[in-house]
Amino acid sequence: MTGPGNGMRLTVIGCSGSFAGPDSAASCYLVEADDASGRTWRILLDMGSGSLGPLQRYGTAIDLDAVFFSHLHPDHCLDLCGLYVLRKYHPDGAHERIPVWGPEGVAARMAEAYGLPRNPGMTHEFDFREYAGPVELGPFRVEPHPVAHPVPAVGLLVTARGRTLGYTGDTGLCPGLDEIAAGADLLLAEASFRDDDDDNPANLHLSGREAGEVAARNGVPRLVITHVPPWYSVDDMVAEATAVYDGDLSAAYPGATYDI
Repeated sequence: MTGPGNGMRLTVIGCSGSFAGPDSAASCYLVEADDASGRTWRILLDMGSGSLGPLQRYGTAIDLDAVFFSHLHPDHCLDLCGLYVLRKYHPDGAHERIPVWGPEGVAARMAEAYGLPRNPGMTHEFDFREYAGPVELGPFRVEPHPVAHPVPAVGLLVTARGRTLGYTGDTGLCPGLDEIAAGADLLLAEASFRDDDDDNPANLHLSGREAGEVAARNGVPRLVITHVPPWYSVDDMVAEATAVYDGDLSAAYPGATYDI
């Protein structure tokens, strides 16, 4: 796989909302950027259920430099369990620890997910770190912004080589969304609710229209809709966003790549 050149490259590994669908794993996004020496760095934004399978098509399950979780619901973190097995028991030998950033309790959450005692849990395979501000890693600067969700959750603003990707994670409308969208060259925004439904809970998810409104009011040039649950139509979510946003708009699908 060739490097991302002068900017960043986003590859959609999985984009199904809330659980893996018939055509996609749950949330997982590969972001690549070169440093000044030409070395390509690779990070994951989330690693939801079903994502480890398609991730292996890109040859990066071993070569990852870090994982960043938006929150600790299974559709955003559970396949770290499989990555733990792959890196620990690989026939070529155990692989070097890589950092895994997440909200408070990330190490305990992942130990429990695999049925491990909290000590050591997965700490021999991963260097778990809890968000406490921006993270500098190779060419990347990753800024967590708290967002509205039933569990501690962040959206992520990823900058490398002078380009910026905003990722909402899972969230309802909140000030953090505008912090993520402002200045983003591409906004990867979830859309899990239909805007016309009367019973959408607050502080949980966005509709397609709300994702479009966030992008429009912040002047985002490119919007990618993601995290649509299998029971809804991706086309409907895009149509909602189109009604309020006139920039470059598309829907995520597995294998899609975006040069930023």
